[in-house]
Amino acid sequence: MPGNTLPPFPNDVRTHPLLIIDYELIKAGDVGEVNRLWEAATTLGFWYLKNHGADQEASDMFDMGAETMALPFEERMKFEQGDDGRSFGYKKAGGNAIDATGTLDSAEFINVSKDDALAYPQVIHRTYPSTVNARMENTIAPFVRKGLEVTYVVLNIFNDKLELPKGTLERLHDMEEYSCSETRCIRSPPTQDKEAMKNPAILGAHTDFGSLSFLHNRLGGLQVLSPGHNQWSYIRPIPGHAVCNIGDALSLFSGGILQSNIHRVVTPPGVQAEYERWSLVFFTRPSNSKVLRALVESSHIIAEAVKKRPDKSFETGSTAVEWFTRRVKNQRIRNRTGPETWAASRGTEHTPTAA
Repeated sequence: MPGNTLPPFPNDVRTHPLLIIDYELIKAGDVGEVNRLWEAATTLGFWYLKNHGADQEASDMFDMGAETMALPFEERMKFEQGDDGRSFGYKKAGGNAIDATGTLDSAEFINVSKDDALAYPQVIHRTYPSTVNARMENTIAPFVRKGLEVTYVVLNIFNDKLELPKGTLERLHDMEEYSCSETRCIRSPPTQDKEAMKNPAILGAHTDFGSLSFLHNRLGGLQVLSPGHNQWSYIRPIPGHAVCNIGDALSLFSGGILQSNIHRVVTPPGVQAEYERWSLVFFTRPSNSKVLRALVESSHIIAEAVKKRPDKSFETGSTAVEWFTRRVKNQRIRNRTGPETWAASRGTEHTPTAA
């Protein structure tokens, strides 16, 4: 497993506190814990999740990532995700822009489709490196199932809080339809010189594309920009705690009640910067054909929320797969024509005033 012996997160950097939600309690329907989850989801849109039961699955996924990144570069590039807006596969460092000026990202990652993982050995979307195939059934599929389990528990809680007809949000993430849901294992290089520290961004400021992200970090680096603030704050990694956050789709479905907040990944703070940074995510995204729009006809709560935001449109006219493809395609550096390409990759972000 990468990152077995790592220095502690420093205490002298700006951090943003997150509510710690107990998965076992929300799964059991504990009213107080459910209300705390709702508070987190409707304010910052980020929270820690403990007792999620995925520690072993996550550890195995990190091993899969390390095995894949140890393959020769030429072998990895046979499975590169390409420039047509598809995310599944390998992404090399420098493949994406992280800002409007075209600054290159420094992270490489391997993305595996939820559909491919659960259908293996049948190929739904694409093929993968040998190291991925070797772990598809005993490592990747179990992590996908755990991520989906967490997602559906959370979705059903939000469904009740929004007073939507039973099963509405779950149907928008129908397991019987293909989606852009995926696992991602990310490696970022250590930063060992002061010149590199002048541009610390690994992944540019963004909102997540889908519905819910289930993140496991080994080192610091994740930062959030709280609404109404102009300074970035680190999220402190806590062993055994995942970080969950709301993406664009749930924010749109809920008429902005659920918060898809802007965040980025930068060089880890302090001596942690000298170490390779690994992170792991399961991204849940709606079924491909579902249209991203506020569910105003299904919930008076959502309808009222939309009425209070006449300045904002919750009608994207876009299906989930169209939204996702647009965002991925316009981040690819080979598709860049200028700042307008970066603008075309944006989601529900508010405009950050912090660098």
